[in-house]
Amino acid sequence: MISFPPCKINLGLNVISKRSDGYHNLETCFYPIPLTDVLEVLPATAVSFDISGNAIPGDASDNLCLKAYRSLQQDYDLPPVKIFLHKVIPSGAGLGGGSSDGAHTLRLLNEVFSLGLSIEKLKAYALQLGSDCPFFIEDKPMLGSGRGEELTQVSIDLSGKYIVLVKPDVHVSTAEAYGGVTPAVPHVRIKEILQKPVAEWKDVLKNDFEISVFARHPQIGAIKEKFYQHGALYASMSGSGSAVFGIFDNLIDLKTSFRNDFYWSKML
Repeated sequence: MISFPPCKINLGLNVISKRSDGYHNLETCFYPIPLTDVLEVLPATAVSFDISGNAIPGDASDNLCLKAYRSLQQDYDLPPVKIFLHKVIPSGAGLGGGSSDGAHTLRLLNEVFSLGLSIEKLKAYALQLGSDCPFFIEDKPMLGSGRGEELTQVSIDLSGKYIVLVKPDVHVSTAEAYGGVTPAVPHVRIKEILQKPVAEWKDVLKNDFEISVFARHPQIGAIKEKFYQHGALYASMSGSGSAVFGIFDNLIDLKTSFRNDFYWSKML
């Protein structure tokens, strides 16, 4: 059985407070976009995991797809499977590609073996994999709070808009991103801002990671400025970076401006 795990962008990201468990309380809107990996899960005589496409940092045995299988296998005594992942979504981009792969592995295993797990049960397993994994169980726009795992549906639709996504060859570690942020409660909440037209988001819908990340990696901030120079309604870094997206009213081709970077564009 085959699935196409999408990635997400963050429409606003506020770091509100430091938690006693070492994490941070966040406020964001996760929005799925149709840049996808390809994931296949098949019954097999022995567990195997094969990867093609973009390289994935780290040991393959620690991949979230395998962790998802092991998590369910402990409770449901699943037979062996063959997992094949073709990686398209760039890693280390703030797009949640690995989280999506893990969550979609749970979804596929639920279908392949007719486990009958509810959405909420799948989200509970996904949370064991990572804070933003539960979002990818439904792939719908969601407001995220807490560590990002507390999800509520939000009414927002960007269909008909065009998105340009650029990921430079820059790695931003999560620790580095959080180290440059001073937590604070925003004056206006993201849910309220999202009710306004996209063209009014520019000066009010913010990603708290941008100030420190742009200071350390000015080439990331330059991508955002380039988008606005070419008429973006809204542009932002996604998550803790390093991918930057721009939302446009019309189709625009900026490939020549980003020859050495990962570049993707599509109508939403």
